[in-house]
Amino acid sequence: MSFDDQSTYQVRAEWGVAGLRRLAPADIVIVVDALRFTTTVTDRVAAGDVVPLDDDAFAVSINGAVVAAAAADTGAIVLAGSLRNAKAVADAVLAIQHERAARTSIAVIACGERVSRDSAEVRFAVEDQLAAGAIISALSDLGIDHTSPDAAVMGEGARALSRACVHLFLASASGRELVEMGRRDEVVSAATRDAIDAVAILRDGVFEALVTN
Repeated sequence: MSFDDQSTYQVRAEWGVAGLRRLAPADIVIVVDALRFTTTVTDRVAAGDVVPLDDDAFAVSINGAVVAAAAADTGAIVLAGSLRNAKAVADAVLAIQHERAARTSIAVIACGERVSRDSAEVRFAVEDQLAAGAIISALSDLGIDHTSPDAAVMGEGARALSRACVHLFLASASGRELVEMGRRDEVVSAATRDAIDAVAILRDGVFEALVTN
């Protein structure tokens, strides 16, 4: 056992592809790239679309799509998570666990931001920390609360800062960049917690709406 694989916990958390690889294999991987890949994918799926990884959504973020592809290669169920559907993602995980009739391990991967398009180095991203934490806290509210220390810090931090999400998204490095590009409304929308019930699942390279019993 590696000390950083978090395998003794049901809910785990890490950053980027490197973090995904450090963790023990999980039954479900929740990819979180809040500005803007997983938010865009979730909104499009909610509108009835399907989103291939090689679609225009890939250009929205080189981080989220890469992490999603790496997660799919592990054989896990891959879900797109955002602040806009944090509770819906938690509900979907609980439904999947019931369908499997077995304890289900969950890895929540905050994608972060690459330092540059040509670099594999990932920097901390406020928006991904908050969105990943919101999903973890929603899981805890459902009783899926055997969390690693990494996940617990994310979850409780997001819970404490839940009323400040719009401000923090706008003030983040990614948010400021998008505001400068004239996309302030997109940042505010991405920071709206539990605005939609849709959950996107990755199947054969395509995100589509998850339907659970």
